[in-house]
Amino acid sequence: MATEAAGSMDLGSAVILLAAGVVAVPIFRKLGLGAVLGYLAAGLAVGPFGFGLFGDPESIIHVAELGVVMFLFLIGLEMRPAKLWAMRRDIFGLGAAQVITCGALLSGVGILLGLPPAAAVIGAMGFVLSSTAVIMTMMDDRGETGAPSGQRSVAILLLEDLAIIPLLALVAVLASLNPETAATGPSQPWWQALGIAVGSVALVFIAGKWLMNPIFGILARSGAREVMTAAALLVVLGAAYFLDWGGLSMGMGAFLAGVMLSESTFRHQLEADVEPFRGILLGLFFLGVGMSLNLPLVRDQWQLIVGGVFAFMIVKSLGIYVVARLFRANNREALRRSALFAQGGEFAFVLFAEALRAGVMTENISASMTAIVILSMALTPLVVILLERLLPKEKESMVGIDKADDLHGRVLFVGFGRFAQVVSQPLLAKGIDVSIIEVDVEMIRAAGQFGFKVYYGDGTRLDVLHASGAHTAEAILVCVDKQEAADKIVELCKSEFPYAKLFVRAFDRGHAIRLINAGVEYQLREVLESALVFGRHVLVNLGVEDEEADEIMNDVRRRDEQRLEMQIAGGLRAGLTLMRGNIATTQPAPLIVPRKEAEALNKEAADVIGED
Repeated sequence: MATEAAGSMDLGSAVILLAAGVVAVPIFRKLGLGAVLGYLAAGLAVGPFGFGLFGDPESIIHVAELGVVMFLFLIGLEMRPAKLWAMRRDIFGLGAAQVITCGALLSGVGILLGLPPAAAVIGAMGFVLSSTAVIMTMMDDRGETGAPSGQRSVAILLLEDLAIIPLLALVAVLASLNPETAATGPSQPWWQALGIAVGSVALVFIAGKWLMNPIFGILARSGAREVMTAAALLVVLGAAYFLDWGGLSMGMGAFLAGVMLSESTFRHQLEADVEPFRGILLGLFFLGVGMSLNLPLVRDQWQLIVGGVFAFMIVKSLGIYVVARLFRANNREALRRSALFAQGGEFAFVLFAEALRAGVMTENISASMTAIVILSMALTPLVVILLERLLPKEKESMVGIDKADDLHGRVLFVGFGRFAQVVSQPLLAKGIDVSIIEVDVEMIRAAGQFGFKVYYGDGTRLDVLHASGAHTAEAILVCVDKQEAADKIVELCKSEFPYAKLFVRAFDRGHAIRLINAGVEYQLREVLESALVFGRHVLVNLGVEDEEADEIMNDVRRRDEQRLEMQIAGGLRAGLTLMRGNIATTQPAPLIVPRKEAEALNKEAADVIGED
């Protein structure tokens, strides 16, 4: 099997690759090390320098690069042209500054490590081009891609994709400066390469803007679902191939195709068709990278390679941090970006191969730099995890937020989400003095924009309740959206402020029963009234007369109240005969056995019967 797998990709090879990923990734995720490191470790284990089940990792990487291509296509679908234009400062300002600064710093490191100047520059610039696959996968796992900091990272990666063209031209220039290598350098003039690249981008733009929608419309009317999937893959791979032919990266082609189709009526269909292929091919890419790590070379030149990994990663991180701070990123974002981008990437393999062919790098230097890049890609998830554990939890800015202190409202609101905001309207209309506390800083700021003065305060703390005026309030309205927090506040108020009337927002029927048993003056299930009003309007719009609709709703209310009274005395299983179901049976529908005792029973019952 090892011989067959080493020679070509067959069914047995596919089984081995899938098994390696299926075994390694869950283990590494369980250990908190992430999927990327799991794939890299699995690739190393089955590759030529592990168990020797595969002998040609480069062929796997070439196929698996399509995963990166599809990933960038999906990102492009989220980037409408107007949004991309709005990011131009980050792409050509922040991205260019990071590439140039880190390139200059790492070139110096390469020279200090004993590399020839030309090889040091190409080695440095190859390391500057961070791994799109590693960074985007890690950001996607953490849900950071859509955040402002994530968008800035995407902008930097886009600039690095664009940088491959001038860097390949730089290889040609460096080769031409050396009489020994001038004859072997690329024969195509730089201006010709630039013209072909610009023309390729223009053609992809034209096709995406004026051809894709009509074509997909014709295919959709044909009703052939599999043809739509094939067309989606054709668009992604065709754009990638075309820009690769034009001298740009395949990823850039796929990204541009996604941007052009981001406003298409078929955008969601395309996303659904491409997504399944993206995940499996990305995993295959990381497996191939893990296989490519030359362990004998690392062993023989471990001082140079290990020293190079740490030197390049540390210096690049410092450069990224300085640039991030200069572009007004806060300390936390700058540190996270430094950790994410402190590695080389897949573009380095292309650049080093071209430099080797042109004679700018020797075979030994190219192999050593490739090992440095691969090790840096493997270390990046560990660096990010370590940074997250060392950094203190991010504190929300309290600028413009007042803490609760010596409040004296007649009514105290604890929690001020959508529910409480509606409740406040009749009280404010009557001119009743209210005090409001909330723990969500963003909610406090948002409420302030609509004319509410909300103070910061955690109602589950007794000292905060005192500072909020609970000891003098006539009524305390507990409107938080977490059952546990509401129960804690009720317990404190009944114990410490027995003269205040308690009105509590209940999450569901079980919570309402607990609140009634706790002795609150009034509780209301948060969706009960809105659901009843909604149901009445549905009846009327289905042709039921107003009077009959009112009678039906009164019956529903009466049954609900009777059932609640029976449940207070006999538990949640009581009163089931008062409920109407859509199954013709004389027996009440069985309930799922609860996870816990009485406190959790209601949630289980509500999930089963679809009740508030």
